Amino acid sequence: MKKLLIAAGLLAAASTSAYAEDVTGKLVLYTSQPNADAQATVDAFTAAHPGVEVEWVRDGTTKIMAKLLAEFEAGAPKPDVLLIADMVTMESLKQEGRLMAHEAADVSAYDPAIMDKDKSYFSTKLITTGIMYNTNAPMKPTSYKDLLKPEAKDKLAMPSPLTSGAATIHMTALTSNPELGWAYYEGLADQGANPQGGNGGVYKAIAGGEKLYGFVVDFLPIREKVKGAPVEFVFPEEGVSAVTEPVAILSTAQNPDAAKAFVDFLISEDGQKLAASQGYLPAHPGVPAPEGFPARDQIKLMDFDPAKALEQDQADKMKFSEIFGG
Repeated sequence: MKKLLIAAGLLAAASTSAYAEDVTGKLVLYTSQPNADAQATVDAFTAAHPGVEVEWVRDGTTKIMAKLLAEFEAGAPKPDVLLIADMVTMESLKQEGRLMAHEAADVSAYDPAIMDKDKSYFSTKLITTGIMYNTNAPMKPTSYKDLLKPEAKDKLAMPSPLTSGAATIHMTALTSNPELGWAYYEGLADQGANPQGGNGGVYKAIAGGEKLYGFVVDFLPIREKVKGAPVEFVFPEEGVSAVTEPVAILSTAQNPDAAKAFVDFLISEDGQKLAASQGYLPAHPGVPAPEGFPARDQIKLMDFDPAKALEQDQADKMKFSEIFGG
């Protein structure tokens, strides 16, 4: 009931906010958000803009991009707006001239490091990846290196960078860390890790006890632990990687006015409070984190360079496939 009241309050606030200018028509959204979150986001946006009808398609970032690339090749891209996992994918689209800048967007409250300087894409959350474990596990890991201990042998679950954008960012951050590097991933392979699928499957395997340890995005175990699930999420001592679920407008958008309004909503305080109410760490530093998260200043982010990550993306994925036989 509390969440319903929060959502109702957000919808009411959104309907009277400064960004509720008159926009109408159909808006096509491609997103990698979980279904329930995508629906809640669309509902909140259309409460602020009742003249807009949102048609949305949801899948993992890799599959969304495969669909979009096929549409590019056919000369008929359908979405107005993308809301997907990571800045590297957005950087690629930007470099290809596929994105429309939204120069009027207000990002003054945000850390410039998570926003594109040309306002081609905009971070909406901080979704970190660290270690998840089942509370029945014999070891309580505090470092990535703990997963190389005998207790974790054949008990590891990981999403695949070939499927998950967050897993790709995590792989890049860890292998760029001089204390871990590719030797760490080789160690995980020796431990019997078999990365596959996305974060949802990893969560289920560990929560269900099929596996005991692994990498996963923060909100899944943090959200479910509050509900009583036998899981813990660890922010390892080396730090966490993060995807920022950026939103961007395609240069081929059929309804750019509605698309800009959608971006404005997501990066507004109302949009950020909605993200927090859904159990995500908001990108806006003035919006409090949801229950279960440590204070923002206690979360250490690993170094990450989106441009460099884009440049070495294919080589990294080939190296990953060589190690795990994918």
